[in-house]
Amino acid sequence: MKFLKSLLLLPVMIAGLAAPALAQQPDIAVFNEERVLRESAVGQHIATRIQEIATEIDAELNALGQPIQQETERLNAETASMTPQAIQARPDLMQRIEALNQNAQQFELARRARQQELVQTERQSMAPVYQALQPILQAVVEERGIDILIDRGNLVFASADVDITPLVIERLNAALPTTNVTRVRVSQEAAAAAAGQQQ
Repeated sequence: MKFLKSLLLLPVMIAGLAAPALAQQPDIAVFNEERVLRESAVGQHIATRIQEIATEIDAELNALGQPIQQETERLNAETASMTPQAIQARPDLMQRIEALNQNAQQFELARRARQQELVQTERQSMAPVYQALQPILQAVVEERGIDILIDRGNLVFASADVDITPLVIERLNAALPTTNVTRVRVSQEAAAAAAGQQQ
């Protein structure tokens, strides 16, 4: 009987030993970087300015592309009933076709340069935000005794009480409500060089 009692006490002792280990579970929190960038004042400011710059770039490209489009349509109309040999026999048409091809190549370089401008402008604008976020996250982690911080994008589910995103947005709004968004200029030569490196 005494042996049986000791066997029954054994699981209680093991459970008692395991209890402190269970109490030492790491404190986990969730942070949604995408939401911070989307909902914070500075994130919204950057998004608005990037959209304005994108509209500005579209207008510039339309202005550059319109004469090329018009000349393409004129040449197509003039040469629609001509054979390739007849076109080649006309130096004036060949000269216009050559000029059109050169203009189209220049337009493509300009388009790539503008794309790079937009990407680099956004990257440059976001740099101060990431610099401001680092100490904010560090402070929240220390205040709350967080052991593990997980990006919300990598989770299927997390309850709202472990999500520090609203607090981070609030502190980011106080620390950095806005930032300078200046369009970065990229030359067509730099765009051509970058395109050559990607190939």
